[in-house]
Amino acid sequence: MSPAGDARRLLGVDFTCAPGRRKPITVAHGRLAGAVLRLEGVDALTSLADFETLLAAPGPWLGAFDFPFGLPREFVQAQGLGETTDAVIAELKHRCPTRMDFRAMVDAWGNGRPAGQRLIHRRTDTAMAGVSSTSPLQTRYVPVGFMYYEGLSRLVAAGLTIPRLRSGDPVRVALEGYPGLLAHELIGRRSYKNSAAPDRLIARKDLLEALEQGRTRLGLRLKLTHAQRDALADDASGDRLDAVLCLAQAAWASGRPGHGLPAEVDAVEGWIVSA
Repeated sequence: MSPAGDARRLLGVDFTCAPGRRKPITVAHGRLAGAVLRLEGVDALTSLADFETLLAAPGPWLGAFDFPFGLPREFVQAQGLGETTDAVIAELKHRCPTRMDFRAMVDAWGNGRPAGQRLIHRRTDTAMAGVSSTSPLQTRYVPVGFMYYEGLSRLVAAGLTIPRLRSGDPVRVALEGYPGLLAHELIGRRSYKNSAAPDRLIARKDLLEALEQGRTRLGLRLKLTHAQRDALADDASGDRLDAVLCLAQAAWASGRPGHGLPAEVDAVEGWIVSA
């Protein structure tokens, strides 16, 4: 593990496009020492303004954020949005001043396509064995498209570096995380979120045990206090645990050449770290 990877602050961010007290943006903070990832704390951000403050914090830090950093190339080209991360989000915000305008754009495009070809995926969304992330064009149910709209625009505005996608402040670095990828590796398709039911509680405890024992291909062991372990297991939403899973992905990337990303990444689609 590189010294820079050990020294910098690490963040794992479970994002929501409309944060509030009932559903905040959840941020796990940690540091890496060798192969041990120590959780330093978990914060709840109740507004997008608080999220912007987090992004403006001086580096060095590296974070993994649970929202898409790009859109499917086929959609981007059909809409003529541009050829770079910055160009696409800027043109999208210009044409779609609100999230609902973006939904209308996606709906208008999708309604002219055959069933099954409307909410298409990026290459990275389906590159993971046994698990697929939600299309960034989904603006209902789990509104991943809204998360892209609100999240990526703020990363760009904050001037962050997004490896393979944009150059910015070299000591504030953002990567696209996906907690479902690591969770699937550890407990398969068992659900661990959005319920205090006994089976979900057991799933959260099993996830934590596996993380603490280092039973992942990331080669890291999570270090928790008893109070932290209880708080993560007792959070029925699973948001705290998702933030910690993103934190683990950030820690893994911090010590990998090129942050563990492929040598070639589509500039308008992006890539999920560790996929």
